[in-house]
Amino acid sequence: MNTPTEIAYTVTSENTGGRGGRAVTADPELALDMRAPHELGGAGGGANPEQLFAMGYGACFQGAMGLAAKELGIPTTDSVVRTRVGIGPEGDSFALAVDIEVFIPDVDLADVQRLADRAHELCPYSKATRGNVPVTVTAVSSL
Repeated sequence: MNTPTEIAYTVTSENTGGRGGRAVTADPELALDMRAPHELGGAGGGANPEQLFAMGYGACFQGAMGLAAKELGIPTTDSVVRTRVGIGPEGDSFALAVDIEVFIPDVDLADVQRLADRAHELCPYSKATRGNVPVTVTAVSSL
């Protein structure tokens, strides 16, 4: 288990109505209308948990790339992380799958993969999903 030695930041969200409701944080306030996507039988037209997870994971992963870059001496200038979060049936419920693509212009693809693999070891989202959600991490030569 990956347990923090201390808590440096905590965010609290209040959610009402699930995929057809509203989600609000308090510090600073971020309020989103939540809507299930058309592909899941919803109305669309709002945010959904998979979008938020993809954005959060991508931002966190790119932060972990910065740590890995210092360790490995591989530049991350102009890097882009593309995160795809899929959801589909699994037994009586649903499950997630994640694909992460990492692009860094003018850096050897093998070095980008080495950096991405190390970031995957360091990223808190990767630690949280490890063993629970299939995650692929791939260096790409273009997006």
